[in-house]
Amino acid sequence: MLLASCNSVKKYNEQLTASHAVEDLRNDVDKLYTQLKKHHPKLYQYTPKSDLDFKFDSLKTSIKLPLSTQEFYKKLAPVVAYVRQGHVSVGYTVKRFTKKERKTLNKQKFEFYDLDFEYLEDKLWVVQNYGKDSTLVGSEVVSIDDEPVSKLINTYKTRFASDGYNTTLHDRYVSKGFASFYVRDKGFLDSLKVTIKNKDSIFTKNFKRILKEEKKEDSTSVKKAKTKPENLTKQEKRQNRLSKRKKRKDDKKYGYLSKTKQYTRNFDFIGKDSTVAYMKIRSFTNGSYKKFYQESFSKIDAAKSKHVIIDLRENGGGRIAEIDHLYSFLTDKNYRFINDSEVTSRIPFLKSFMTNTTPIGLKVLGCIVSPIMVVHNLLKTRKEDGKLYYRFNKHTKVKEPNTLSFKGNIFVLINGNSFSASSLISTHLKANKRAVFVGEETGGAYNGTVAGVYRVYELPTSKIKIRMGLMQIEAPQKQIPDGYGIKPDIEITPTIEDIRQKRDVELEWVLNDIYK
Repeated sequence: MLLASCNSVKKYNEQLTASHAVEDLRNDVDKLYTQLKKHHPKLYQYTPKSDLDFKFDSLKTSIKLPLSTQEFYKKLAPVVAYVRQGHVSVGYTVKRFTKKERKTLNKQKFEFYDLDFEYLEDKLWVVQNYGKDSTLVGSEVVSIDDEPVSKLINTYKTRFASDGYNTTLHDRYVSKGFASFYVRDKGFLDSLKVTIKNKDSIFTKNFKRILKEEKKEDSTSVKKAKTKPENLTKQEKRQNRLSKRKKRKDDKKYGYLSKTKQYTRNFDFIGKDSTVAYMKIRSFTNGSYKKFYQESFSKIDAAKSKHVIIDLRENGGGRIAEIDHLYSFLTDKNYRFINDSEVTSRIPFLKSFMTNTTPIGLKVLGCIVSPIMVVHNLLKTRKEDGKLYYRFNKHTKVKEPNTLSFKGNIFVLINGNSFSASSLISTHLKANKRAVFVGEETGGAYNGTVAGVYRVYELPTSKIKIRMGLMQIEAPQKQIPDGYGIKPDIEITPTIEDIRQKRDVELEWVLNDIYK
């Protein structure tokens, strides 16, 4: 089994680096476009069919010599991005490692991955370092291995899309994922030479793959650790157990993020009294959200707060169920959260599950439960005006506001990385004039997005994976023209000086407005 595994990894990696025949790669292009036309319900929403046909035909024509998977990816990604649907993405196929290699790599970390970046004023800045060198924060990255960063940024921006025509997501997303984009571009790395500018000083720093730090304990601390439990009283031991249990529950409720040591959901009051409540939500994905919102709005109600600030900056989206639940606390009217979703098949969940990327074991399981899944899907779909629609009963029926619904003033902080579910709840708040929006236009579209459930398809020759949404998820409200995000009432973009001084200019504006 070990030999078979090693051979499998070797064969897979050889296939990635090998040059693929022209006709095989052109066949991959055809397969990809066929998948999009067959499964994507809004493929031509932002790009006319004639333009998209031309793009894919031109891509095929441009392949005149054999290409490796990496070279093919660089040609393919910009064409897929031309669809202008943010949930359609080209997954980069990475090198695989044997079990022994993975064990070695797990003991190491690449220093470059400790950096967080921001792209402001047409420059790439270091805004956070989870490593030791905090002096890098606020510095400009000029070049990497003697290649100008500006050239890299402009290239990477062509390899992904926002929903529609807005551009705010591009600057935000390319900086947030810069390290990943660079690895996709250059391959697996052990070191990098980075030229950095800090004020008037320019210097070069080499980032390497280093051993992770291990917690060191001297003999005294080990001895204390061994003897301490024996000296604890029953009450103390019980208290320790309760503390650990509470920590586990809090991690689940707030959604703990181990890399940044932060919570996904945060709540607090700002100022001397409890007039202003502040809620920072980094995503609508992990953790148990219902307890968090119930507790938070109970506190707001008890404190008789007049203002609530909801921070959706850098929130890339997540569960419809969570934003539907949150919105019930922010409205005082009956509401329908989403329309029935346009689909291309009467069995969208089965289409999502049964693809060439699904492991054989799960396919067998899928075959067993498919009769139930098919009946369920058929009962939920209907045809109207030649189109198919899927009904999420829980989110499409009219609901009443929560009994703790907030009646005061709401401010929402947004930027280009406010995407998907963040844009969907913002559409409701904007359309019903329920909130004042501060920041940048959202990266997600006002008129909805194609998401819900996803289909992941692997191209036969290059092994590149394509992910696409299968359902049009949209609020009942619409705006004209189509293809733009939720625009702020007060437009504010932070500068690098704001970041250096650790100023939150969007939040400052809101607090000043409240105090006035």
